Amino acid sequence: MTRTLAALVLLAAGGTARAYAPNVEYALNCQGCHRADGAGTAGSVPPLVGSVARFLAAPGGREYLVQVPGVAQAPLDDATLAGVLNWTLKRFDEAHLPAGFVPYDAAEVGRLRLKPLTDVDGARRRLLDAIGPTAAAVPPPSGP
Repeated sequence: MTRTLAALVLLAAGGTARAYAPNVEYALNCQGCHRADGAGTAGSVPPLVGSVARFLAAPGGREYLVQVPGVAQAPLDDATLAGVLNWTLKRFDEAHLPAGFVPYDAAEVGRLRLKPLTDVDGARRRLLDAIGPTAAAVPPPSGP
């Protein structure tokens, strides 16, 4: 809502809507569920802090981070979304970024988000199994 209002104000003033810095885009588009501190929402939204970059160590994990529905369907262009993903990885889990990490770019994000996941829980479980012993530090969401 806030983003839409800002875009309308810019357009009414004769300007064009533009992307904000990745931390602002995170605040506008992600923190409602993942919270400002990346802690997630117990029981429904997994935490990012201390865990999100661990997925990069598993085959398919890089793709997973773009293809989860909340990311793939975010109302952001591919370049802006790549910036938010890269910022999120560094901000919430820089310690687990793999050596030689290559940041996401617009082309990769655009290609991957065209194939959003349909079995998010299954994909997450498979990745956590592949991560191995560190998976215990990445709690899955728990349902009612």
